[in-house]
Amino acid sequence: MEKGGSIYILTNHPRKTVLYVGVTSNLKHRIYQHKAGEYKNSFADRYNCKTLVYYESFHYIEEAISREKQIKGGSRKSKLELINKMNPEWKELFDELI
Repeated sequence: MEKGGSIYILTNHPRKTVLYVGVTSNLKHRIYQHKAGEYKNSFADRYNCKTLVYYESFHYIEEAISREKQIKGGSRKSKLELINKMNPEWKELFDELI
């Protein structure tokens, strides 16, 4: 049985100078882990990336992994364009998930 997945972009609040792109099979749980700082010394934890500003969901985890690689391989400008199109105010989106 194949499982769906999501990609997401986190930023540091309030400065919004760092972007972190990740992939997961359980978006709510993974974002909670970031917010709780469960993975000490990870990139997201070191740079205080805890604000969810963008996400996409897929039927298959393989699609999410492919999309994550595509986004990570893109420029900062392309990441900013994605965020600004979906979330121009850069609001915290975690509350939408619960």
